[in-house]
Amino acid sequence: MSRTQAEAEPPPDPSTEPPPGDDHAFFGQPRGLLTLSGLEVWERFSFLGMQAILVLYFADSVGHDGMGMDSGTAASVSAAYGTLVYLVSVAGGWLADRILGSYRAVLWGGILIACGHYSMAVPTATMTWVGLGLISAGTGLLKPNVASMVGKLYRTDDDRRDAGFALYYMAINVGAFAGPLITGWLGEHRGWHWGFSAAAIGMTFGLVQYVLGRRHLAGRKATAEFALPRDAMRRAVFLIVVGFVAVAVVGGLLAAVGWLTMDRFVDLLTLISVIAPAVYFAVMFRSPRVTAEERGHLKPYIVLFLASVVFNFILFQAYSTMILLASTNAETSILGFTFPASWYASALGAFEVALAPVVAAVWAKMGHGQPHASDKIAFGVILGGLSFLLMVLPTSGHSDDTYKMAVWWIVGSYLLLGLGDILVETSGMSATTKLAPKAFASQTMSLWFLSLALANGIQAQTVKLYGEVSNPAYFGVNGAIAVAAGVAVILLAPWLRRTMHPVH
Repeated sequence: MSRTQAEAEPPPDPSTEPPPGDDHAFFGQPRGLLTLSGLEVWERFSFLGMQAILVLYFADSVGHDGMGMDSGTAASVSAAYGTLVYLVSVAGGWLADRILGSYRAVLWGGILIACGHYSMAVPTATMTWVGLGLISAGTGLLKPNVASMVGKLYRTDDDRRDAGFALYYMAINVGAFAGPLITGWLGEHRGWHWGFSAAAIGMTFGLVQYVLGRRHLAGRKATAEFALPRDAMRRAVFLIVVGFVAVAVVGGLLAAVGWLTMDRFVDLLTLISVIAPAVYFAVMFRSPRVTAEERGHLKPYIVLFLASVVFNFILFQAYSTMILLASTNAETSILGFTFPASWYASALGAFEVALAPVVAAVWAKMGHGQPHASDKIAFGVILGGLSFLLMVLPTSGHSDDTYKMAVWWIVGSYLLLGLGDILVETSGMSATTKLAPKAFASQTMSLWFLSLALANGIQAQTVKLYGEVSNPAYFGVNGAIAVAAGVAVILLAPWLRRTMHPVH
């Protein structure tokens, strides 16, 4: 490069690069990783801590400060909330790219989440629904953009990237482990709204440390990375505001006249969760910006996408039907120590914290001899199915529903589920980034979130059967379907390897 060329190049924008001294400040990683990991610890603490008691709050009697729903409805509404969260996350990525920028999207998302949890701390049904709406919107802004900010801490050829993401995902599971412990104890001993208050305080801690550590973050500039032109941005903001107000007004009117019931709202979210990925894939297949080779890669990805849906359909029930089962039919004491049923949810986070480094070490040792990405996902789906099939044993052969199973049955189920989650999530995300067309590369997180939305949408309908059919039948049929889906992916392995090449 000539001196003239070098002088002509503008200096790098300091808001897009972390401070040089931060490069190895956090266990050999950029200090910004500590800020983002800390935010995720508290976000998962609040989100999963609240989710661990949400279904119990819905199912508890009004006299005990609950919502008085039957078990199936409680699980269905909880799943519908998860559907809404992941559908909104698709829009959250676009808003960050085009209007807000990643830093502001995460900041405003965190503020909305905290306000949502504080709203749920108010002991009225109205504030519960307001709170869930705010949390859905906030998580949709925060969740898809934190991971992209982690990626911006590293240059493309930085060998520390994978280790950095491993630390980041471990932080997520630390929050998943700690959240139900605190909110569960408060919820079942002091009242559900005390548990929601703890989630609110946790999210506030996360926001404070995020703002204090902002100077260590790359990509923190005030404008969006791919910002719309000014006129187009004004038009987009206007349409978003008008659309939001219109939906709120129409929804309010339909609810007021008695047409928009809770069941119909759940059904509507399920319908959207089915239509959205179908439209998304149709757009990618028909887009002139997608090459023939990329279309060839999309076909095997549909198989992996559906496998993710099946697995997450099982996984998300760790916070709904499994918690309901634990609250009614599982022992809640070990060696004389009694604990809340919601603490079972912490086992999932604990197993993932413990097993993720082991799995990573095994893959590293195997090198190129490790299983193909499709096989890892298939094994994960099978483990998810087995976690439900395991529950057939302790729930069978009882004359009534007053039995109590040993602690280790549900803990064992969560062990299988946690290992399956590690296999599916890590391999699935990797495959998504590698198989998505280049023209849609910035929207790969949206594609993955749609699989989670669809899993929740299907769950919202299926869990209505919980309590209507026997527990052995419910867990047995769902578990068998998941195992069959995993086996089907294994049988398709030769075709998947061929069509996914060169992705291993």
